[in-house]
Amino acid sequence: MSNSENIQEEKKVFSLDFNFLYGKPKSSGVYKQCCEDFVVKENLGFELTGEGEHVCLWIQKIGENTQYLARQLAKFAEIPARNVSYAGLKDRQGDTWQWFSLHIPGKITPDFNLFESEGVTIHKVIRHHKKIKTGALDGNHFSITLRDISDKQAVEQALLNVQNGVPNYFGEQRFGFDGFNVNSALMMFNGRKIKDRFKRGIYLSAARSYLFNQVVSQRIADELYLQPLLGDCVQFVGNRSFFPLPDLEQHSLQRLQSREICLTAPLWGAGELASELDAKCYETKVLADYQELQAGLAKNGLKQERRPLLLVAQELSAAWLDDQTVCINFYLPSGCYATSVLRELIQ
Repeated sequence: MSNSENIQEEKKVFSLDFNFLYGKPKSSGVYKQCCEDFVVKENLGFELTGEGEHVCLWIQKIGENTQYLARQLAKFAEIPARNVSYAGLKDRQGDTWQWFSLHIPGKITPDFNLFESEGVTIHKVIRHHKKIKTGALDGNHFSITLRDISDKQAVEQALLNVQNGVPNYFGEQRFGFDGFNVNSALMMFNGRKIKDRFKRGIYLSAARSYLFNQVVSQRIADELYLQPLLGDCVQFVGNRSFFPLPDLEQHSLQRLQSREICLTAPLWGAGELASELDAKCYETKVLADYQELQAGLAKNGLKQERRPLLLVAQELSAAWLDDQTVCINFYLPSGCYATSVLRELIQ
């Protein structure tokens, strides 16, 4: 059997048809018609010190890839590419503002006024005592314009709905076309060698995210997205500490209703599920068909973690530019996807 036949035999379909919380949107619409329709601005959540070995750049980039820009910055500063870091990847097709940090110890800060790249503007240059690590930000501000809306009334109702929360899905872009990245993770777990560390990370993340989305989607189907199960793992809103719900008495339910705590779903890794009793049985059953992905993630050193089941967009507002165009503004915590909000608004 040829190598191509082997690959074909290994392929498996990973459906990305996750359930909607409020039903499939009634209105069609378009976003990202141009880069300026999708504006994202990072919020680190802390102040930079103004001194240290790391030069931090506040950069606006339009239609540019984060990794490519990082390599350009390294070349301009004459430092290794590994000395450039950033809190997160940003969409290429957008007007995105983010921080980059360059490790330049004991050297004069380069004159970044001389840096030239189409669609890129450096707005601030400031030193800091440590690098900006992946995930080291509080969240992102979004300003997104939706165009060609077919049903204004339906979108207005959807905007009211999403104020109560949306599924905290990982965006479909994480999984690749037709779940390619999840399938690649499965083949990697089955022995395919992937030398590129970045690709390995993408595949691991895709597999883990897919399992999370499956649990969230099933809880929506079973109408358990607000209703806790005995032993459900809950998380304090505002920090990442979590614990199993000891009971379903009124006090616990009130804490959930007031959003002091929130329900979570598993980010798979080695070790036991943090949920207990009925909730543990439920999560195990939902993911029973994905044993290979679970084993592969555990073997690759990931640990059991949790992520909130629902996402509540903060500072949500909308301004209609005309009957077919609306600009939506909101703020999301780090690691959450604007597409999780948009998929509940328009087809």
